[in-house]
Amino acid sequence: MKLNKYIDHTLLKATATKNEIVKLCAEAKEHNFYAVCVNGCYVELVKKELHNSEVKIAAVIGFPLGAMTTETKVFEAKQCVNNGASEIDMVINIGKLLDGEIVYVENEIRLIKEAIGENVLKVIFENCYLSKEQIKEVSQLAVNAGADFIKTATGFGTSGATFEDVQLMKAVVNDKVQIKAAGGIKDKETAEKYINIGVTRLGTSSGVSLVTKGISTNNSY
Repeated sequence: MKLNKYIDHTLLKATATKNEIVKLCAEAKEHNFYAVCVNGCYVELVKKELHNSEVKIAAVIGFPLGAMTTETKVFEAKQCVNNGASEIDMVINIGKLLDGEIVYVENEIRLIKEAIGENVLKVIFENCYLSKEQIKEVSQLAVNAGADFIKTATGFGTSGATFEDVQLMKAVVNDKVQIKAAGGIKDKETAEKYINIGVTRLGTSSGVSLVTKGISTNNSY
């Protein structure tokens, strides 16, 4: 199993500096990770650093709370794509979902997907705040809205990915969209287990240790 090609090498913390982003890109090139995942303000820098490499650029939008207006998220997504991102990881409006406003949630996903066209859209649920029924419901909404991936967590909630939640998501989408596990993936054994149950992408800040030592003491993300 080539673990490196499943990894979105990620740095999303508020204190991330230019030098840290440059280092992230260098690591991604060295280990041939699938993508680098950053906040929008760093997309142009990442594009420059990844020039002439095969590593993709993923940008988060509406991150990490998901509570921005739909119009704001659409603008942010378009800008990130224009600046060089080919993948967008958006956070759903969690409060709207909890209020049962499923039409709002589905429409927002659809509008963002329409705005970015053929570029990849990953939809972040933040499962730690949702019931099992809500996870199933929003998984189906994402399929209906044309998402490419559904994703477990931002890494900034009360907990990250769980095997149980991924299996629940997988049962609903039935391979109609792919699944990205993120939040708390810090050792090789855990990463491989997610892949074995159907995950096709891993969001982690521990990518280097996953493909070298197989274990990490880094507790961010």
